[in-house]
Amino acid sequence: MRIVVISDSHGHGSIVDRIIRRESSADIIIFLGDVTSDIEDFTYEYTDKKFYIVSGNCDIFPSFPYTTVADVNGTKIFITHGHTLGVKSSTATLSAAARQSDCKIALYGHTHVSNIKYEDGLYIVNPGSCARSRDGGNSYAVIDIRDNGILPTIIKI
Repeated sequence: MRIVVISDSHGHGSIVDRIIRRESSADIIIFLGDVTSDIEDFTYEYTDKKFYIVSGNCDIFPSFPYTTVADVNGTKIFITHGHTLGVKSSTATLSAAARQSDCKIALYGHTHVSNIKYEDGLYIVNPGSCARSRDGGNSYAVIDIRDNGILPTIIKI
């Protein structure tokens, strides 16, 4: 199972489209907010993919929740933009919420800084921003879930 995680496009829907086309083998697309309109139309175009979308702090009239949990073949994934969980200062609240929901993966955006951590059985992944990076290069994440484990990777654009 291949998952693509995109965040913080801020009005650059063409970049989102390029990522989805580049990762055509992905089964699931997760969008972590900040201008959800950048991905909404693609849910109709790419009907062979499952989409999970959460709103971010720049989604003025949010159409989607700020947080959700996905069950991907028995692997639970905590999905949030992160602004309601204080991720700019710490991922502790995010981790606690993910663990409370019995998740193996916690996804967040908001900081525009890509990061992968593994803490006591929980993968904590920020794909960075696909359009306005604050760490030297726009990026997204790919997560492969296989029988032998979970492999998250940051992809620089």
